[in-house]
Amino acid sequence: MKKTFLMASALLALSAGVAAAGGINLSWTNCGVNGVEQRNFACTSNSGASIMFGSVIAPVEMPQLNGQASVLDLQTNQPTLSDWWQLAAGGCRAGSIGSDFNFSTLFDCINPWGTSGGVGTLGYNPGYGGPNKARINIACARPGSFAMDDVSETYMFKITLLYSKSNGLGRCVGCSDGACIVFNSILLTQPLGVGNYTVSNPIERQHILWQAGAGTVAGGCPQATPTRNATWGSVKSLYR
Repeated sequence: MKKTFLMASALLALSAGVAAAGGINLSWTNCGVNGVEQRNFACTSNSGASIMFGSVIAPVEMPQLNGQASVLDLQTNQPTLSDWWQLAAGGCRAGSIGSDFNFSTLFDCINPWGTSGGVGTLGYNPGYGGPNKARINIACARPGSFAMDDVSETYMFKITLLYSKSNGLGRCVGCSDGACIVFNSILLTQPLGVGNYTVSNPIERQHILWQAGAGTVAGGCPQATPTRNATWGSVKSLYR
């Protein structure tokens, strides 16, 4: 299991492989068309959360899927990221974003990570690409493998955005800022030599909106940023 966790951590730096067809979706509340594009929050509570779901249709049959590495970009409608979007260590809302790969109670898309979920990590990099932007890297791996077909939409990750410090004394300003979150790409991995694939085109949509002001994000939504190339061999070399 330790080796699996190290593999997932290494995957956070990656977002490429063999470019291919298939498609990705990003939605609030559930996968693809089972979820919604827009999420609004009154910012009157410090409890609860909104959850975004990333899902994929593989470009080809992948009989030994064992991991994924996804890249998302966030952009707000303000000149700089407000305190509410400072989610990294040391930020006003540090710890208010997290990852989850357990889909054992959800059945609208396929669960490839088993009953206990994959082992993974999430990285949040504020200011990546501009002062009002942030990059999210999320990756996971599983022991063994999963036989993934090329027709079924499959759960890949959940990202939970907690409502902590949204209201009252000690709140972090900016909860009502509009934001666009773009699912740029996903690297689907198999054991060395079997074949990895990067998917970056949407099935239905590869972006979601936060708050009504998301419609005023400069340039519109989505605003995707190219990701750098890597190989599964370079992943393995990091945790040997």
